[in-house]
Amino acid sequence: MDLLLFHSLWGFEGPLEAALVRAQTRGFDGLELNLRHPVLLERPLADAADQVRQANLALVLELVTGGDYVPDLACGVDDHLAELEQQLAACPGLAPLKVTVITGSDSWSWPEQERFWPRAIALAEASGLAVSFETHRSRSLANPWAMADWLAAFPGLRLTADLSHWCVVAERLMTPELAPIQAMAAHVDHIHARIGHAQGPQVNHPFAPEHQQALAAHLACWKVFAASQAYRKANPSGDRQPRPLTLTPEFGPDGYLQTLPFTNQPVADLLEINTAMASWLRQELGPWNPV
Repeated sequence: MDLLLFHSLWGFEGPLEAALVRAQTRGFDGLELNLRHPVLLERPLADAADQVRQANLALVLELVTGGDYVPDLACGVDDHLAELEQQLAACPGLAPLKVTVITGSDSWSWPEQERFWPRAIALAEASGLAVSFETHRSRSLANPWAMADWLAAFPGLRLTADLSHWCVVAERLMTPELAPIQAMAAHVDHIHARIGHAQGPQVNHPFAPEHQQALAAHLACWKVFAASQAYRKANPSGDRQPRPLTLTPEFGPDGYLQTLPFTNQPVADLLEINTAMASWLRQELGPWNPV
């Protein structure tokens, strides 16, 4: 199965050149980063795209509307749509393989959601890019139990699956037999491979024995998504051609990584965790043929 793994630049503070070298030397196939990441503000987007291409790496771009990762409650439907349209217009200059979007708000009423999502999906489709929308806390897609209804209402919705957020919202691990996982499988185009648990979006180390159950639950769900991707590739329909299965090990800072009291020292090394996750995912999913 085609499998591409992306190095997350969440929290990275060096130049683009250093990020590219780090991704290459640690076995990643590309970078995932926010369109507003500092490494892209240093130069014209076309120059950054050339550097990435010369490094033989791919890009997944992340777009965020509503002011920040937790949306400003003062930002309404039209604000989010305007921001989404503006950011999508900038993406082609970087020639991304995929674009993942964090948008909408869990504070909106259903009429607001109905006004927002057809227009957001239309913007994504009109861009000509492979755009998917993330299952992120504080956003429209935060509630796993509403996913089947969401997809019935908006069947063109493509998804970035980040199950770690749903673990917190539902206060339980997501597992393959659950209705949301089954409902979303055929809509998943990209995966954020972070391990959450019932009380938080990130375990302190995915390979610690005390988190074995959480690791196994996430992997089992990702295999459901991978099986759907493989089926779509073997049985293409319509104009949508299945792209490679893409995953980004996305253990990050900003309160996700636990720290020791009083010293605020991190309990683990994020770069080492994400690198180890990428290697493990290649072993678990790379040679695996679900069809």
